[in-house]
Amino acid sequence: MEVNGYHGKTLDMLLKSHVTIGDHICIESTGGKYCGILIPRYEHATPDRIVVKLESGYNTGVSINKIKSIRKVEKPALAHSNKNSSTNRDQSLPSSTDLQLDNTRSPDEKSTNPPPVSLISTGGTISSRVDYRTGGVSSALTASELYESVPELREYSSIDPEVLFTEYSENLTPEHWTIIAKTVHEKILSQKYKGIIISHGTDTMHYTSAALSFALQNLPIPIILVGAQRSSDRPSSDAALNLLGAAVIATKSNIAGVFVVMHNSISDDVISCHLGTRVRKNHTSRRDAFESIDVDPVALVKGENIELSARNSQLSLHSRRNGIEKIVAKPKFDKRVSLIRFYPGFDPRIIDYCVQLGNKIIILEGTGLGHVSRDCIPSLQNAVRNKVLVFITSQCIWGRTSLDVYETGRDLLNVGVIPLRNMLTETATVKAMWALANCKNPREIKQVMQENIANEITTRIPIK
Repeated sequence: MEVNGYHGKTLDMLLKSHVTIGDHICIESTGGKYCGILIPRYEHATPDRIVVKLESGYNTGVSINKIKSIRKVEKPALAHSNKNSSTNRDQSLPSSTDLQLDNTRSPDEKSTNPPPVSLISTGGTISSRVDYRTGGVSSALTASELYESVPELREYSSIDPEVLFTEYSENLTPEHWTIIAKTVHEKILSQKYKGIIISHGTDTMHYTSAALSFALQNLPIPIILVGAQRSSDRPSSDAALNLLGAAVIATKSNIAGVFVVMHNSISDDVISCHLGTRVRKNHTSRRDAFESIDVDPVALVKGENIELSARNSQLSLHSRRNGIEKIVAKPKFDKRVSLIRFYPGFDPRIIDYCVQLGNKIIILEGTGLGHVSRDCIPSLQNAVRNKVLVFITSQCIWGRTSLDVYETGRDLLNVGVIPLRNMLTETATVKAMWALANCKNPREIKQVMQENIANEITTRIPIK
């Protein structure tokens, strides 16, 4: 009987109750009733507590001094997996929208012949396990193991798993983006899959989603990046529900493109589907760390229901389609791009050094509407003289740059600094690497960087 991390009186209590790790249990205590999954403990954790993962997805420790009884119970049905729920789209959406659910399969087909989906694993927390001896996290799960760890996926799709990398996302480079893009392109050309899911570490997932958005255009199916803020075996892991949400989008929606699917809130009730170029990780550890910036999430997944946003009419969103003839694949990236964040006391020689390194593009993240100190002007002039293209974004998360409001901005325009409106800094950096690798000359790069290719630039910003 496995009871990892439990010792002494706590271990005796579990053994007498005939429960083991992974069992669904109910604990009656003087503080109330706690039902959930019995989970392991760290080797050096407080020894007098039993820890269960509650149905909310979070864990709680119950002191053995307050426990009256422990009993094993039947596994409850997952709230997310509601086979009887409606699959109609939100009736508040405009009836003219083409981005509705794919209801072409009958109920019998959905249960007996789920559509094929490719699951590509690149590593990250979603593919990791906790070492309950040390409390550390290590990459351990392959794509197949990830699929096996979430059996509910079979209700939505027939998963074809593949391990591409086993890396934490901070180790991924533009060369990895190229490999991912080529792999995804090959799978699309096979015309075997209803959608493609990429499991990815969360730290740089929004960089990769932006990279794929430029590298692969006019996609016929959804390409969904999914991650987890907590490893798959942690009591409060968001991995399973994020994967299920990705599977719902991959098989039931009629949208095509590159998306990021993660928790909408700290609870387990709603999953958000974000546009690949307009999403950002805004919290280090919360399960709802990812947010859509200056737009709404493309869709919300509630169980099997998909609610598409009615407020994204300005976006150019594509419907799922048959055929592969319209795909544009340009998977190359050039790393000769610098991202520089301005701050009070900033040393302009940093700009000079980037020029000396031979970088061809500088993304300058300015304050407010896109400002840097006057001390930077000579170095920026030098960069432009040396044929380095300088683009500017804002450190502010929401809103757009505007260099014609204040004198500082107008000075930057006179130097030749180019504002990128409300393009996110991370997206701008990725787009610059992509443009540098795929454009013929600096004039074309300038033009491409200011064009809206994958909804990286929006014309309106919603009032929230």
